[in-house]
Amino acid sequence: MTDQNPSFFSRLALAFAVLGDGKLAAKLQDLQNPHKDVAPVAPPAPAPVMQVATPDAALQLLALLQREARFIDFIQEDVAAYSDADIGGAARLVHSGCAKVLREHFTLAPARDEAEGSRVVLETGFDASANRLTGNVVGSAPFRGTLRHRGWKATDVRLPRTTEGHDARILAAAEVEL
Repeated sequence: MTDQNPSFFSRLALAFAVLGDGKLAAKLQDLQNPHKDVAPVAPPAPAPVMQVATPDAALQLLALLQREARFIDFIQEDVAAYSDADIGGAARLVHSGCAKVLREHFTLAPARDEAEGSRVVLETGFDASANRLTGNVVGSAPFRGTLRHRGWKATDVRLPRTTEGHDARILAAAEVEL
């Protein structure tokens, strides 16, 4: 290869040669793009944007469960010394209070419509946040299995409004009897 650039007329002659000879044009194209047979590498998918969750809604729910069901009191209690009958009686009260909170503040629906025990197929691209694979998970979708639990999703949330300056960390005020 020469160090000098070809003259204008030499380049013009080369252009006509390329126009008249398809094989020569293909060779020239290969020289210009030596990696044409290599598949282009797709850019990596952008990282998911992580949302910052404030604890206020979770604390508000915990406060509602405490107010209606004494949930925190029940969970914080060491139940080892109590009989099963005593624990069962307390659990019934906690259960009914928790159910009341769910009914009043949430509309719930199954995450899947099929009946538990039915056979389901999870196709490629299935919603992994709504479907958890258990058991012997190998390979890739489609996955065929038995629905063990329909799951739950909230279709509506109705938490009470709070005033400015409300400290959501106070789940239940201390009670002082006078």
